[in-house]
Amino acid sequence: MLPTSADGRRSPSSGSGHAVGRRAVLRGALLGVGALSVAPLLSACGSNGSSTSTGDASGTVTFGSNAAVPEPKGAYETLFAAAAKATGITVKPNWVDHNTFQQNISTYLQGNPDDVFNWFAGERMQYFAAQGLLSNVDEVWGSIGANYTPAMQAQSKGADGHYYLVPFDYYPWAVFYSKSLWKSKGYEAPTSWDQYIALARKMKSDGIIPIAFTDKDGWPAMGTFDYLNMRMNGFDFHINLMRKGDSWNTPQVKAVFDQWAQLLPYYSPGFLGLTWQEGAQQILNQQAGMMVIGLDQIGTIFTGDKADDLGFFAFPEINPAYRQDAVEAPIDGFMVSRSPKNKGGAFKLLEYLGTAKAQQLWLGSNPADIATANGVDTSKYTAPQTAAAQLITGAKNLSQFMDRDTRPDFADPVMLPAIQSFLNRPGDITSILSNVDKQAKSIWSAAG
Repeated sequence: MLPTSADGRRSPSSGSGHAVGRRAVLRGALLGVGALSVAPLLSACGSNGSSTSTGDASGTVTFGSNAAVPEPKGAYETLFAAAAKATGITVKPNWVDHNTFQQNISTYLQGNPDDVFNWFAGERMQYFAAQGLLSNVDEVWGSIGANYTPAMQAQSKGADGHYYLVPFDYYPWAVFYSKSLWKSKGYEAPTSWDQYIALARKMKSDGIIPIAFTDKDGWPAMGTFDYLNMRMNGFDFHINLMRKGDSWNTPQVKAVFDQWAQLLPYYSPGFLGLTWQEGAQQILNQQAGMMVIGLDQIGTIFTGDKADDLGFFAFPEINPAYRQDAVEAPIDGFMVSRSPKNKGGAFKLLEYLGTAKAQQLWLGSNPADIATANGVDTSKYTAPQTAAAQLITGAKNLSQFMDRDTRPDFADPVMLPAIQSFLNRPGDITSILSNVDKQAKSIWSAAG
């Protein structure tokens, strides 16, 4: 089992010293069977002789987790203890830091994975389902289906129509801020782009960093691109761009980056060398006024008596035709590996995790997300959780985040460095998009 790390939930890879993607190692692993020759950095914990029978819903279930840090690790430990009482199943976690888990997931799944593991909805789930690296969990959904909305059910299926994911939590990306700072300064949430820029200008004149933007890890900037593209070109255009790989070298996409360039003067100094945690601390310490990030991240920084000081607003409208209809709301959940040692136990565990009771228990220790199952007592939510639920349920369309809505061999290997190149040299966007377009066409053509 790989030693765990004390890094943040989405920390930079250790020892790199420069910006790398969450799946830098995955770039090579995604080449296919050849990845099996690489010594896997993730390995399953032993299952202590658990049965391989699909009917044995007992014993020990091994669990590959990307939550090695204190929170949400502590919330999972509480959850697993409750699962043992409710189901008689002992959960044996394999704790791995978030980035390492992401970077090596392909090799992990092709090797000796745990019975159950954390993963995501969207293209990320469908990609591995199509490779035959997952067990379908239709049997589980026969028990938990009524707990989920049709939209959540749809997000849990592969392209073949089978279920592969049990959703557990999700959260919105928005523009976050400190309520107490805004109250002291008299700031009001903008709804339009002009208001957003005017507010950033006012914050700068007040001696505050207007936008805590940090992109050492590469992935945080993807959220800003997603919102700009959905606000300017619409949800359908954005999803087609992510799923089909065409139309990158077009006036519509170039306009997104030109719009983005207007924000660069208002970003944190040295942002390409800062982690998201450092940006969130700028908001917490009231050094910065706003930050485009997920509740799942910044909610782990605003804790205790600071939890209800965290406020947010929807990314502002740019094109009136699309208003603020789309919300970025990544869904996290659980999947079962292709050949689990204890399939019956794995399915029974997922049946428990797919209930409002289990999700309520977990969120009580980890208030940075909201539950996916129906029936959770939302009166127990923190103020940010309540506002997050309202934002998501009021959305016309939900995206999953760039590196979940598109192919893994395109998101980090192509788009991550392309966006960082733009942030370094915004004047080069024409040549950058030309290169992205060529790589996209090559990747999708090879995939058939």
